[in-house]
Amino acid sequence: MRYDEIRGDIRAGRAARTLPAWAGRVLEDVAAGRSPVPAVRHPLGFLCLPVERSGDLGVCLHIWTPEVRPAPSTTSPVHCHSWDLLSFVLYGTVRNVRMDVREGPGDVVDGVAPDSAGQVFEVVSRGEVDELRATGRAVRYRPGPSAAHRTGESYTLPAGVFHSTLIEDGLDAATVALGRQTPGGGDLSLGPLDVPTHQVRRSRSDPRDTVRALLRSARRIAAAHPGPGPRTASLSQEPPFLSHEPPSLSEEFSGPHGRRCRSARR
Repeated sequence: MRYDEIRGDIRAGRAARTLPAWAGRVLEDVAAGRSPVPAVRHPLGFLCLPVERSGDLGVCLHIWTPEVRPAPSTTSPVHCHSWDLLSFVLYGTVRNVRMDVREGPGDVVDGVAPDSAGQVFEVVSRGEVDELRATGRAVRYRPGPSAAHRTGESYTLPAGVFHSTLIEDGLDAATVALGRQTPGGGDLSLGPLDVPTHQVRRSRSDPRDTVRALLRSARRIAAAHPGPGPRTASLSQEPPFLSHEPPSLSEEFSGPHGRRCRSARR
């Protein structure tokens, strides 16, 4: 399935009938080494599988799992995308918390700022390296409205909205994430005021941990959406992927959107 078909199914209310079986097959094929799609550790705490990139459109599977240790982050979970996001929750509960971001560091009283203070970082990627460019733009921010999205539900987030994402009711969740690049947008993150421009190299988890995570996710999809789906009889077997290096990260990898030299990190 590609972006237009997936988007059409979500908009028409067919996603619960079509996306779980498709996602289960994708996970099983990647785990077995039948697909070149990489599973990338994302600093926001999930595995990202970039399934499609076509111009300004893209499709990823996002998997939150205890099987893989999260990649470290040098900024914070608060970020905004350069693309409009449409997601379908395969299983678990995903809560998005929008942030009220205002210019300036705010007034400090007795050593404590009234809101969290930070600066804006622009995130630009080349190959396997993310460059976080300190803009010097000081802001203060605090949590605003939030919404929880559960198994079988979909949600949208427009480009340019600062937010953080939390997983509720356990450690497991997965979504099908669709991105559409917006003109002039940037991938941004909020981080400490005293952190300069720096680079972070993307990392891969142990191949065995990755495979366990993918098969765990496929099983959870099958349990959350009974019916035709992945070949559950094979999900307990160790696939050939375990004896090979995981697929290399694409030099143009850029997350759900298809934009080059933009980060998969945010």
